[in-house]
Amino acid sequence: MGLWSWFAPRRTPATAAGRPSLAAAIEPKEQESVTPEQMADLKAAWAELAQAAKESAVTGFHACSRGTKPWQEDPAAVRGMAALLRRVNVEDAATEGPTAK
Repeated sequence: MGLWSWFAPRRTPATAAGRPSLAAAIEPKEQESVTPEQMADLKAAWAELAQAAKESAVTGFHACSRGTKPWQEDPAAVRGMAALLRRVNVEDAATEGPTAK
């Protein structure tokens, strides 16, 4: 046994009995269909985010998803980003205060 054995875990075949193969685990699942009401809600959330971005001094942002569904497709997550932009804008305005001349 060499030093490498301390760091490299032992590998078992992915197709061993009772274990799914890795390829099956990472294949994309079929997307569920979106109802017109859900699409309207998502569009309204994106409109809120666009308005919040216009009102703030933000020039860009990047967000990552945490679950299986991208944040861009979740109205609650999009509204959360809009709320974050509004809160940052309000906090920045509060810390700047009036400027003395």
